[in-house]
Amino acid sequence: MKKDIEIPVAENVYVAAVQEWDEKQLSKTWYVYLINNRETNLVATIVVSKGYGNGVITSTMRHGFGFMEAKSYRKIEILQEEVFKLKNEFFLTFFDDNKLYERKFVFEEYQISEVNKEVIPLITEEGVLAL
Repeated sequence: MKKDIEIPVAENVYVAAVQEWDEKQLSKTWYVYLINNRETNLVATIVVSKGYGNGVITSTMRHGFGFMEAKSYRKIEILQEEVFKLKNEFFLTFFDDNKLYERKFVFEEYQISEVNKEVIPLITEEGVLAL
């Protein structure tokens, strides 16, 4: 029954936008990272991303990372400045200890900017954490 299904909220995992120098573009570019700051590995890790707002909906992107080690991070995707005016959602699911975990992260409209930068856990660079 539905009431018997337990899906715990994933803690100590983050989604962050980090601005980096891109040698190919010769400019600073924003990249989104998945950060596993847990003491355990993530299994069957999937991130689904999309942007929406003001009557605009972006394509839905699916990223399968599979196994992700404890205390590690991976680049999810590049973020074009054109989508900063939208809400950008990243929905994470993974298994740990034979339980399914999930969590939705959202960058609000115009949240990704230089003024909102802070030190990001594990990466130790400045960026913007999704809510």
